Amino acid sequence: MYRRITGCLVAITLALLAVALPARAELVSGRDYVPIVPAQLTDNPAKLEVLEFFSYGCPHCSEFHPTVSKWSAALPGDVVFKRVPISFGRPQWASLARLYYALEATGDLTRLDGAVFIALHKDGIRLYDDKSIIEWVSAQGVDGKKFTDAYNSFGVVSKARRGDQMAQAYRIQGVPALAIDGKYLVTGKETKGFSELTAIADQVINKARSEHSKK
Repeated sequence: MYRRITGCLVAITLALLAVALPARAELVSGRDYVPIVPAQLTDNPAKLEVLEFFSYGCPHCSEFHPTVSKWSAALPGDVVFKRVPISFGRPQWASLARLYYALEATGDLTRLDGAVFIALHKDGIRLYDDKSIIEWVSAQGVDGKKFTDAYNSFGVVSKARRGDQMAQAYRIQGVPALAIDGKYLVTGKETKGFSELTAIADQVINKARSEHSKK
């Protein structure tokens, strides 16, 4: 008799979960994501584009970096992930955006990307002006002249400026933020942690994928 009662309770519990879970898992506009109005064009309409708006100077971006790096590396083949450093008009963050693109230009971004966050937020190194940035990068084994030329180049300055223009077009209010397919913004304001933020982003990617398939 005890086994029968226990079995019934388990069956009832599972049935209730089956009803409750889809309701909790359903995406809610304004809570899980915000529509981007107007929607923005992406570089490749054949792919689902995910943009991470961030700054090296943002402590939350530093905390998010390990999670988003692991998550982005496992995204499906129809998804393109890009990072966009922005400044919100802060001169220090503008310099850090140029640092990102200069490291990308010299081929040192993969090696030093995480190290920049550590230098700023764990080691307390103030990489907020041209001189301190160039000195720090040179100390990491990067050719100083090569980096300086890239850092001051028209291409790098233009990319940094373009990032701020994109932030305005996407109506970015804070970082980190994930923009998906030029249509939806996931900021994590209503989430309990970075893992939940990326889980919601996965759902929004699926939503965007479904919309692509209907076109």
